[in-house]
Order: sequence, then C-alpha cells, then structure tokens
Amino acid sequence: MPELPDIAAYITALESRIVGQPVERTRLSSPFLLRTAQPPLASVEGCKVRELRRVGKRIAIGVEGDLWLVLHLMIAGRLHWRSPGAKLAGRQSLVAFDFPHGALVLTEAGSKRRASLHILEGEENLRALEPGGIEIFSTDLNSFRAALSAENHTLKRALTDPRLVSGVGNAYSDEILHAAQLSPVALTHKLAAQEWERLFAATRQTLRVWVDRLRAEAEVNFPEKVTAFREDMAVHGRYGLPCPRCGDKVLRIRYADKETNYCARCQTAGKVLADRSLSRLLGSDWPRTLEELEALKRR
Repeated sequence: MPELPDIAAYITALESRIVGQPVERTRLSSPFLLRTAQPPLASVEGCKVRELRRVGKRIAIGVEGDLWLVLHLMIAGRLHWRSPGAKLAGRQSLVAFDFPHGALVLTEAGSKRRASLHILEGEENLRALEPGGIEIFSTDLNSFRAALSAENHTLKRALTDPRLVSGVGNAYSDEILHAAQLSPVALTHKLAAQEWERLFAATRQTLRVWVDRLRAEAEVNFPEKVTAFREDMAVHGRYGLPCPRCGDKVLRIRYADKETNYCARCQTAGKVLADRSLSRLLGSDWPRTLEELEALKRR
C-alpha cells in the first residue's frame, strides 16, 4: 500500500500537471470504485483543480466549487499519467480524469477491488475521512509518545495504526524500527524514555529521507512504478540479505498477507521472533537465538 512518502511523490508529480487545469472529462469503468452518490462524479467536469492534499494514505484533489476527489489506492491501486484521452484498456483500469495535457488513470492489480473514490463537498466532509493519527512532521516527542502509548500495543501495530500515526504502513514501519534499533514486538507501555526518543527521531528521519528522495524523483518523472520494496531499504523486503548495519541476515515474521522484516542482532538482542504458523509447528524446537537458527538450518 502506498504510504506517506509515496503519496507525497504522487502529489509532487500531479501538482505541476493538474493544478490550475480543468477536469475536462471523467471516465469511470468500474462502478464499484465510486463510494459516494452525491455529488455526482460529473459535477467536477469543467472545474479547475485548486490544490492537492494528503489525507492519511489518501490523495485529495480539490476543485472549484469546494468539491474534492479523494482517492484511496489501498494495496494494489496505482496512478498513471497517460496521453490525453488514453483508452481505459483491460480490467485493471478503473477511472480516468482527462485534463488538457494528459489523463490521470487509476489502475488496480488483481481481482480484489479495494481502491476507492469519494466525491465530497466541503472541508468538513473531507476531514471526516481523516483517521485521526498524528502528523509526524508537525508533532513533538510528548504528543508522539502519548498517541502511541494510549493503549498497550506492539510498536509495529502502533506505528501502522492510522488512528495513531498518519501515513505509516508495513514497509516504512520496518525501516523506522530498524533505524531506531527496536523490536517490532516491543510493547509501548514498556519503552524507556531513551527508547521513545530514538523511535521519534527515527520516525521523522526515515520518513523525511524517503519523502525527499521520492519527491526529487517525481519532479523528473511521474512515479509510474510505486512499490513497497526498494533496493535502498535496510530491512523491508530484504529477507535473507545482510543487514546494512551489522551484516547478519534479515529475518521476518509472516502473518496473514503481511510480513515484518527485522534484524535480530540490531533490534532484538539476537532473539529470533516467533512466526505464528512455524512456531506452532516446531513447538519447543523453535530457535530462540541466531545461533540456534543457524544450527537448525544446517540439519
């Protein structure tokens, strides 16, 4: 799912292309994408784009008449900049917004239709979509700590809860926790003051680095291939590869359709975290340390 840095890159790319330009036509090929009935989608046609905003992991396009096109890409949704009037080819193309110099097209891979489009009127209705998480670049350490420790959750869950932190998901939470050298399963109520300081600094620094990098790329080319797996990431999507800090292999925990990537040496004092399915299978044979894990692999 595109997260804060990816959404920032999309907005950077779109600002130079559509702000001040009229929405000439809207073409909806998948009625399941549109989640609102009023105002109608056609009401934005002929209206100029005033601004773009990030609302959590959503992209909000504000047009004249105090109307908002709000796109949530979910896991497999992606934006593309095509030539004017480009055809909506194939089942993956869900909607197109035609502008004088190009077409903004939303596609979604796979058979599950999770991406959404809302047409809203007024600031109040736009704010109602905000999950409520803090904005990391406009908060301080005390507010950050208060938000994440409101309930006793693991750091991974707390960072990825949109009601607590805005815009962070599975990929960047892995990177943040590696930078902070904290375990993804550490509980928020058990963190020491220095650990909170490390976590706050790592969250701001990690997101800032990636926002700046992806925005710079988006100023040159439209971000056509947004992915959660980037070569320069430290641990996310790098299972089995060396940790850039200590050289040990990156490990992972799998659960449902997600996974957490981490370095045991840097983040868990050498302890191998239990994968739910495998730990049930192996029981007492589950390796507790890196040394036991390597021994198990050699059997």
